[in-house]
Order: sequence, then structure tokens, then C-alpha cells
Amino acid sequence: MALAGAVKAGLAAAAVTLAVGLLALNQALVGVFYDDGLYAGLATALASGLGYVHPNLPGLPGAVHYPPLYPVVLAPIFGLLSVHGAAIVAKVLNALLGAGAAGLIAWHATRVDLLGLPERHRRWVPAALVCAAAVAIPVLATQTVLFAEPLFAVLLAVAVIAMDQQQSPWIVGTVAALALMTRSIGIAIVAGVVCFLLMRSTRPPRTPWRALVPVVIPPLVAALAWSLWVSTHRRGIDPELALGYGTYLAHLDQAGLSAIAVNVPDMSRPLEGLTFGWIGVRWLYEILSMLALGVGLYGLALLTRRSAIGFVLIFYFLVLAVWPHPPDRFLWAVLPWLVLAWAAGLIEIARRWPRVRLAAAVFGCLVAGGYVYYEARGFAGRWWDTPARAISANFTELLPVVATLPKSAVMATDDEALVWLYTRRQAVPMYLESFHGSEVVRPTPAAHRAYLDRMGVTHILLASSSSPSAIELRGLIGAYPRLLSALYRWPDGRWLFAVNRGP
Repeated sequence: MALAGAVKAGLAAAAVTLAVGLLALNQALVGVFYDDGLYAGLATALASGLGYVHPNLPGLPGAVHYPPLYPVVLAPIFGLLSVHGAAIVAKVLNALLGAGAAGLIAWHATRVDLLGLPERHRRWVPAALVCAAAVAIPVLATQTVLFAEPLFAVLLAVAVIAMDQQQSPWIVGTVAALALMTRSIGIAIVAGVVCFLLMRSTRPPRTPWRALVPVVIPPLVAALAWSLWVSTHRRGIDPELALGYGTYLAHLDQAGLSAIAVNVPDMSRPLEGLTFGWIGVRWLYEILSMLALGVGLYGLALLTRRSAIGFVLIFYFLVLAVWPHPPDRFLWAVLPWLVLAWAAGLIEIARRWPRVRLAAAVFGCLVAGGYVYYEARGFAGRWWDTPARAISANFTELLPVVATLPKSAVMATDDEALVWLYTRRQAVPMYLESFHGSEVVRPTPAAHRAYLDRMGVTHILLASSSSPSAIELRGLIGAYPRLLSALYRWPDGRWLFAVNRGP
């Protein structure tokens, strides 16, 4: 494919993705999806000269859960603007990053013919597929809040392109290190490009083994530096906050490998929902889902020979298999690549076995039609920000009252980073959980009260009467009837309590 045609495909994909991303922007508060509030809090702490710490927590413990690159990118924005202004600018930045990732992927897939298409289709098919994936409702949901996925997507695209086009191994290694410092799952990029490089070393034109050194050294240095920081500061995180604020090893220490039995069968479910959710007949849904999964796995196997992204996705899935949380959110950062892998599998099936060409075409149209139907309903209902709008509206009612509390107040609440960002009252999680294998364990009332005492909590904000926090709060009140005094009541069972010290 001519370079000019590939550039046009990339620019078109970027332009469409950016237009949709900007149209999807919202005015929701920062922190409605939890991680976005923590990222913003870390950025604010950096901009304020406090260091890489959680400013919402008493004692300002060092941050050991999130690698620092995305907060570093956000720091100038939150240092110069109000929280509201910074949120808008940061969301626009995410839209630009999402568009940049889509443009790079479309350009690369077109230029190297990642799909194995006939010449007449190479100008538009990869770009159309990437655009469709880049504006999926779940992708927009992660892009329109302050998540690190858009930055990670750009770095992943650059690393894969540099590897595929045999650019300097130092470029590949440096970009992989940056991706690792954006999201810990970036380890999949390092492992994937190393495997692809090793495969290249066994077939002409052979890549020399010594190219592994510059690919591995930057991520290794970054990982060692981050590990040193983590080992130095991890003890500052209260044990009850291990899952939300502690190291990622806490998840694996508590859950072990119990997630594999749940996550492996569940891995394709989010993708099936995008295409077959309209099918009400269960057995038909299952058959079509299995066929689609087979096509996707075949396409992934093909990509391992065509591009570094094949091995990267394999290691990405291996990480998700052991991670004790649903895989949904983690798939959206790589959705354009997954769509290309699936399309490559379907196209190769049709090319290699002419007798099933018509069936493959019909199946492809069925998948595409189901996705278009899902997207049409999603855009009509603004599904990407429905939860964000609801949570934001709720806290918009609560925050003015919280802001009247003394500056020395320490809140226990849901979305504690959001509360700190808009009131500057220190806030800690009210809801606590841990894993015991595959079982989610809640603290006893005695352990919960001991945690509140360690944190110096002076007030408890119950933001929703139906939240898990409400269950734990009822347990506390049942065990310690004199622990709390009601200060303010909103409709629908939302309360602000003062914590009474003493027995």
C-alpha cells in the first residue's frame, strides 16, 4: 500500500475518532469512577510540591498502586487550573490521545496490510474497523473520564509500530518502559515484543539477538526504579486499604490464582455483549459466541506472525486471566487491535477455504450489524456517561454540606478522592474488602472501627443507602450504637454522621 494512502487512512481514522470523542465530553465531576479521582489527586499533589503521595489520606502516604506517568502528565493541568477547568482540559487531552492511537493503528494496519486484504479494499477497511472500535461506547466511557487508557493506547501503538517496522530497538524499549510506567499491564508489551523479536531471529531476514538488550534495558530500569519506590513506601498504606491503595501484589497474595477459573471463561463476554447482546435465544447466542471466539483466536494466531501485537495481546490476556477482577475495563484499551485480529481471522478463513466464503461473509455481516445496533442504541441514550452523570448529580448535592465541616475533618465515604478534590477535606474509603481466594471478605465491625480510629475519622458520609458501604455501616451501628451522631439527612437515605470518640 502506498505510503500516502496509509497516511490518509490514519488521518481519517484520527479525525473521526476525535470528532466523536469531543462530542462525547461531559461535565461530570472528577472521581465518579474512583480511579479518575485518585489520578487527579496524585496530579494535584505533584503540582503542589507534595510529591507522589495520596493527598486525600491522613499522613499523605506515598502512592504505590498506580505507576506515575499519567499523573505526571496531568500535573501541569491541575497545577494551573481549577478542578473544573482541569477536568475539561484533561478530558480533551484524553480525546486527542484516543484519536492519536486510532490514527496510528489505522495507518500501520493499512501500510503493512495487517489484515491480508485484496488491494482494492486496503484503503478503507482497516481504517473503518479501527474507527468503529475507537468510538465503541465502552471505549468512550473510559476516555471521557480521567483514566490512563488513552495514554497507554498511544504508547502501545508506537511500540508495536516501531517493532514491526524494525526501528531502533532503543525506541521500542523506551516506549515500552513508558507504557509500563503508565499501567503495570504494560509488562505485556515488553514480553510481547521480546517474543516477536526472538521469532524474528529464527527466520530471514534475521534480527540479531543483541537487539534484545536495548529492548529490555529501559523497561528493566523503569521497573527497578518503580520497585524501589514501592518497597520504600508500601508500609505507609494501611492494611485495610491494600486492594485500593496498596501494591498489585496484594491482590495476588490474597486471591492467589483463584481468578483463572472465573476470568478465562469470562474473557470474551464483554466483546460478545457488543455484538450479540440483541439475541434473546440463549443457545443461539452461545453458538455464535463460540464461533466468534474461534475466529478471534485464529486471527490472533495469524497476527503473531505478522506483527508484535499478536504476542502482546497473548501476554495481555495472560495477565487478565490471573487478575482477580472482571476483565471488562481492561479490554477497551486494546479493542481496535482485537477487532483487527478478529477481522484478520475471518478474512483468512474466507481466503483459505472458498467453500465457506459465503458463510464467513454472512457471519461478518451479522457481527457488524449487531455492533451497529448496539452503538445506535448507545449513542441515542448516551450510555457512555450515564453512570458518571448519576454519580456526579448525587455528589453535587452532598458536597456543599461537606464543605462546611472544619478543615481538620476526616471523612469516611465512597469516592473519597472526589470528596477531597472538591472540598479539600481529607477522606478515606468507607467500604472495605479483601480477598480470601475467590471469596470477597468484609471486615468485622471491630476491625472496621479499629480502621476508622487509625485513620482519625471524624465524620462518615453515606452517599447512597443502597451501596455496599451502607451494609458495612449498618453493621457498625449495630455493634456500636453510640458510635455515630446524625448531622444531616438528605432524601433517599443519605446521611452525614459525626463519629463519637470513646467506648
